Amino acid sequence: MQNIKNTLIEEILRARECIYRTGTPTPIEIIPIENINAEIYLKREDLSKINAYKWRGAYNAISMLSNDERQKPIIAASAGNHAQGVAMSAKLLGLKSIIYMPKSTPQMKQIAVKRHGGGAVEIRLIGDTYNQAADAALSFAKENSYPFIHPFDNLYTIAGQATIADEIVLSGTGPFDFAFIQIGGGGLAAGVSSWLKIHYPNIKIIGVEGEGQAAMRASLKAGKIVTLPNVDSFCDGTAVAKVGKLCFEICKNTIDEVITVSNAEVCAAIETIWEYRRFIPEPSGAMGLAGVIKYAKENPTLIKNKKIVSLICGANMDFSKLRLISANAAVGADRQKYLRFHINEKSGSLLKLIQEHLPDINITAFQYGKISENKAFPVVAFEASSQKLEQAIASLKNAHIKYEDVTDSIDTRYRIINYNPAIFKNPIFMNVHFSERCGALREFLSKISDISNICYFNYVYTGETIGRAVMGFEFENKKNIKEFKKLIQNAPVNCQEIDKDTKGRIL
Repeated sequence: MQNIKNTLIEEILRARECIYRTGTPTPIEIIPIENINAEIYLKREDLSKINAYKWRGAYNAISMLSNDERQKPIIAASAGNHAQGVAMSAKLLGLKSIIYMPKSTPQMKQIAVKRHGGGAVEIRLIGDTYNQAADAALSFAKENSYPFIHPFDNLYTIAGQATIADEIVLSGTGPFDFAFIQIGGGGLAAGVSSWLKIHYPNIKIIGVEGEGQAAMRASLKAGKIVTLPNVDSFCDGTAVAKVGKLCFEICKNTIDEVITVSNAEVCAAIETIWEYRRFIPEPSGAMGLAGVIKYAKENPTLIKNKKIVSLICGANMDFSKLRLISANAAVGADRQKYLRFHINEKSGSLLKLIQEHLPDINITAFQYGKISENKAFPVVAFEASSQKLEQAIASLKNAHIKYEDVTDSIDTRYRIINYNPAIFKNPIFMNVHFSERCGALREFLSKISDISNICYFNYVYTGETIGRAVMGFEFENKKNIKEFKKLIQNAPVNCQEIDKDTKGRIL
């Protein structure tokens, strides 16, 4: 290990000149998060040349190629940031590159690679996963004796990533007590942790992995490299089934602890960054801060008055992912719970339960369809401070209200609503628009509870000032229908009956 350490130090010193001649140091800034009694700094790699740190390792590794190797195309495999780093670096050095990417790679990332590589890059879409694309790229490189630039398991790549730590040291913001570093294949963690340990001998390095992609944690625990059978790809920048051999050898001596974070906790960290700094990193980019927040919550005395540094390692995200991030942020911050209630199927049952036990808690989603004449199982999402949610759940338990926490269930995640239209009585379906203020919808439900029963309810908070729901109402007789239509004219909501064609699609 000492030989590896000495060699890496030499290569980091050499990489400094290469990287600093090409790029501008990224800033490091403080983020004052409420309820965390520590100084937290973010190293903003999202502001680098490709909006991610990967260009450092790619540029350094390509710069180390021999003259003979530079006469050939540079081969690489990546689902995103490494591809952009290789494409840009090859172009800057006047070389050609061929990048293998999975067929599932979003168009946005393909466009970014072409933008950075210009006419000097060729993209080949192979396979459905990164591993399939990587296998194809490596085979092609070996068959033709072309240089292959590994995204993490390469000494020069690791040395290039280590210049992030060098900039942290040179910034004058240290020394730091803790560093939280994302781990995918391990190149970033190996380089940054090695250099920080040299300059801050007492620093504690915490590696952070996603719960469904913790290959380094499994490997360190086993004492050998472990290949994960499945990898969660939500944090796609760190979605690696097997860490690098060199990375593992370095990290087992420089990483003090590895923790895992859930996808929801990463979403909450992205929301925190938006609230305090008004920028949005990609999920893997926020993973380090998610680790800080989780660790601080579980170990408040250990981090009290300490200086912490974390990396924002990238901001190259498919825009469509924002919806999923927004939907899960409150769950990750312990502000939201989805509960499935077991109540009697009769008018006003759910409203009574909410008013008696959850009066001051905001409702952010309803998922309900009538499936029985006697029993109802509505799913309701509630959002409030974690303390208020705990008090509300205690109230439900004390009243012996039967419910299940379905926050993480599949049907909640995909908004599956079961219903049996054959038992609906004189149903009317409506688009219901209401002011997104606490109590507006409850006022409406209270007004109509004596003359109508809800047989279908699909609503989710979108962040707009106006809430929109599709609701089905059933009635015992035609007289109640007339009374209902008269009532809604003066209700605090706007109701528009759904036309027959749309209603047919709902049923």
